[in-house]
Amino acid sequence: MFFMGVILLLVVFTEITVLLLGVNVRGCISPILLNPKPSISKPPLSAMASVAITRKNQLVSSLVHGLRCRSFCYGRTVTAGRRSFTTSTSTSPAESEIPIARTKVLETYKEEFEIGSRLITLETGKIARFANGAVVLGMEDTKVLSTVCSAKGDGVRDFLPLTVDYQEKHFAQGVIPGTYMRREGAPKERELLCGRLIDRPIRPLFPAGFYHEVQVMASVLSSDGKQDPDVMAANATSAALMLSDIPWGGPIGMIRVGRIDGHLVVNPSMDELNLSDLNLVYACTKDKTLMLDVQAHEISERDLEAAFRFAHPEAVKFIEPQLRLATKAGKQKKEYKLSLVSERTMDKIRNLSEAPIEAVFTDPAYGKFERGEALDKIGQDVRVVLEEEGDEESLKVLSKTIDTVRKQVVRKRIVNEGFRLDGRRLDEVRPLYCEAGSLPGLHGSALFSRGDTQVLCTVTLGAPGDAQRLDSIVGPPTKRFMLHYSFPPYCINEVGKRTGLNRREVGHGTLAEKALLAVLPPELDFPYAVRVNSEVMGSDGSTSMATVCGGSMALMDAGIPLREHVAGLSVGLVTEVDSSTGTVNEYRILTDILGLEDHLGDMDFKIAGTRNGITAIQLDIKPAGIPLDIVCESLGPAYKGRLQILERMKQEINAARSQEGINSPRLVTLKYSNDDLRRLIGPLGALKTKIEEETGARMSVSDGTLTIVAKNQSVMEKVQEKVDLIIGRAIEVGGVYKGIVSSIKEYGAFVEFNGGQQGLLHVSELSHEPVSKVSDVISVGQKLSLMCIGQDLRGNIKLSLKATLPQPKKRKTIDVVEGSSDLSKQKPDSCTPANGSLNQQENHVVKDLPADTDTSTGSNSKSNSSYSSISPILIRSAVECDEEEKIAGLSSSPKNNSKLPRAYEEKVDGLSSSLENNSKRPRASKSNSSQKPKTLKTQKDELGIVSAVSGSLSSKKGRMTKPYLITEKRTNIISNDTSSDEDTEEDKPTRETIADAIDRIKVKKSTVEGPIDAKKLKLGMKVTAKVLQVRARGLVLDLGGGVNGMYRFESNGKQDFEVGNEVQAHCTSFNSKGIPVMSIIQDD
Repeated sequence: MFFMGVILLLVVFTEITVLLLGVNVRGCISPILLNPKPSISKPPLSAMASVAITRKNQLVSSLVHGLRCRSFCYGRTVTAGRRSFTTSTSTSPAESEIPIARTKVLETYKEEFEIGSRLITLETGKIARFANGAVVLGMEDTKVLSTVCSAKGDGVRDFLPLTVDYQEKHFAQGVIPGTYMRREGAPKERELLCGRLIDRPIRPLFPAGFYHEVQVMASVLSSDGKQDPDVMAANATSAALMLSDIPWGGPIGMIRVGRIDGHLVVNPSMDELNLSDLNLVYACTKDKTLMLDVQAHEISERDLEAAFRFAHPEAVKFIEPQLRLATKAGKQKKEYKLSLVSERTMDKIRNLSEAPIEAVFTDPAYGKFERGEALDKIGQDVRVVLEEEGDEESLKVLSKTIDTVRKQVVRKRIVNEGFRLDGRRLDEVRPLYCEAGSLPGLHGSALFSRGDTQVLCTVTLGAPGDAQRLDSIVGPPTKRFMLHYSFPPYCINEVGKRTGLNRREVGHGTLAEKALLAVLPPELDFPYAVRVNSEVMGSDGSTSMATVCGGSMALMDAGIPLREHVAGLSVGLVTEVDSSTGTVNEYRILTDILGLEDHLGDMDFKIAGTRNGITAIQLDIKPAGIPLDIVCESLGPAYKGRLQILERMKQEINAARSQEGINSPRLVTLKYSNDDLRRLIGPLGALKTKIEEETGARMSVSDGTLTIVAKNQSVMEKVQEKVDLIIGRAIEVGGVYKGIVSSIKEYGAFVEFNGGQQGLLHVSELSHEPVSKVSDVISVGQKLSLMCIGQDLRGNIKLSLKATLPQPKKRKTIDVVEGSSDLSKQKPDSCTPANGSLNQQENHVVKDLPADTDTSTGSNSKSNSSYSSISPILIRSAVECDEEEKIAGLSSSPKNNSKLPRAYEEKVDGLSSSLENNSKRPRASKSNSSQKPKTLKTQKDELGIVSAVSGSLSSKKGRMTKPYLITEKRTNIISNDTSSDEDTEEDKPTRETIADAIDRIKVKKSTVEGPIDAKKLKLGMKVTAKVLQVRARGLVLDLGGGVNGMYRFESNGKQDFEVGNEVQAHCTSFNSKGIPVMSIIQDD
């Protein structure tokens, strides 16, 4: 037992020793050795203390764990060559502890400062630690990461390959991408623009001859939607370059400034920018301006200069925190190899090429391509000389050195002599050419030329649904005004390949878009989508500003009411700088620069605006900054040159042009209910798609609005016709609608129109000429253009075909005898049903009869045909008419519901028989020129005589007769062929005998008053009819009110009748179809 105890103690001691030495009995490495000591440079004391405590705890934990493992391993026994385990007892959770992992300490550095009441932080060391420089800039909940890396190899090239990539991923706003792959795709326009915004101010600060590849990547980590991350990314990039070992002449500061109600605001939020009339992005070093980007609403040059001077000290506030951060965590700048030309090589090439280059530049007769060919020939001649001498060093840098010599020659001549390449003065604008409407088949087009720079701009209008959808973390979701700039290779006589989005094209197009956006009408007044396409036809400087001029004219040519014309031009700068101090000794400002002046100069200052102010600015420079005073001074020459261009544009087109050509594209907006629009769209949009495929038009549906865009007027009419057949539109009296004849009746036809609605086309509305049979004019299934002329009490719609037909030549007016219905001078129907009894309506018609007869001249009134020249008829539905025809109610004699009281009638008959010989009433003859006309006063007197009788009849008739709507007022045309003696007798008081009164009552019993219809016509009723047709066996008579009658010739044969003759006739019977059979009353 003693020996067993000693052995056990030795085993335990051995295990403890092995654990302390870090070697496991089973050949495993101890956990302590798996975590070597981290290399932390200069950690603080608190961090060192925490690390020591952590290591102590790890040692104790490893020891306990090792003992447990050993006890577990020694619990095994070997029996008969087989390995087995003893039964293990369950352990408590406290005994089975997991080893604690060590904590990694990240050394981070942070700088906090405040600009414009917003707290800004710069942080490095936490993420992207392997990058050459990495900084996270935060403002509230928006954080942007910017990293900088440089290639390790030598830069064997003659330019700086700087790449700036800006990316906005959807995770920054907590959204999954809506693409099919659910991931981000190619860079969007906004990402390209933000990349350019970062590139433009940092590129001039790299040292000359530094041609190593540099890549900047800026990513939005999180966004609250309140701040635009583009300016934050630029400042983060500047800080990252300061922390890296890349040689760079920074730092820079970039600030955004807005103006709300005349007050300048620093770092405005997105909501504040919507209220601002200025969006200024200003970048600078401590004392010089590097970059400007402006979008404004016609702000004056003076106010803009004040905004520049306000923004400079605010942007400088970003510089000091970057310097402090670089002092704490920055790397030592690395010695990079610079590709510089030696003085010997420069002098040698200058001596060979300076004189011929100067000769080319002093000759203004050279054009762009002629000048380029001459300069290329000079370079080839110098190359031949160097090859003969075998100077390999000079041959390697020949191209770059000759370009430097050109630059020196041009700049020296401009600064010292004030002459430019093409012989213009410093403030002179090149010759202009403007042409609006050069492509008449488009919505709008314009051609603009300034010197050799030429741009063709076209405008296309679209529905509101055609607006561009923006997928950005800030800003509006859609954009209704788009300007796309294209720079094809042929515009500079080169061969190239057309690829996707180009950074330069996107930047130039956005600049022109900003310039024109300020003068567009508000969206409420002009809700359509607008696309301007700019095709550069020739490039010799400032094609983006030529796009502004051409786009403004094209918009007006498209009929868009711009507030003002917008024009733009580019201003250049040539300076002489003291190499020791960097100060500018001499400078010249150039108006409307050429392409070569842009390449060899120091500044490209693009300024666009109206007469009232500036709308857009973009400033790009080549040196490491320009004094702000020179920038502000450049606004004056730009304004003078802009006025010259605006004057020439105004001479070409000065107001929005109306689109009147039949081939011009059309755009219309219609209002419908949402239910109607759902019917138009159809299931899954199938019906809408079918219409678009059949017609070639495009339809856009929004809340209660349908917008149609068609190529020309004929296509627009086809689309509207199809839309009307599906959902119709609001019916208006006088409106013309397309319809299809669904059924034909004796009295007219029923037409389906306006999305399935039914209307009645009466036989009297088929043509200006009389129609005897409806089927002779129209047929079932025929498509017609009809005019709505009214609506009856039941809501049935009355249609007219003749109202859409051209008016026939006027014929001689035929006199109408008193009592006949009038076909002229009627008021148009109203779709609003009138209230009141039938008696009131009839009395209203009688009372409103005007005296149309001119008794002084004896001339007849002439009727004016119009769509409302119809008789008031009862419009019934097709079902009601079919039922009535089945009953054949018209074939029997109708009951007279308007008889006089029996006692009164017998009394009148007695009086009439006793006075019959003295009170005979003359009959109306074929020629009624001898009949004395009745005035309105005489008609009222007659009504007064029988007022007692008519009053009782009207009340009774109002209760018994089926009510109907009389929507038109009629007037009687009465012959006026009376002599002056008759006029004199008419002025005297009229004395009437009892016999005359009784005779008049008898006549009123047998004649009809007011318009004729099928229910008013009774047996024995006398009417004045007009001959419509003369046939072999009889006549077709127009009884008035659209009712036709027939008259059969008697046995003695055909009489002399002509179309248009008026005859007195009375109704003798009705045939089986309800047509009145008339008998002509012969003259006494």
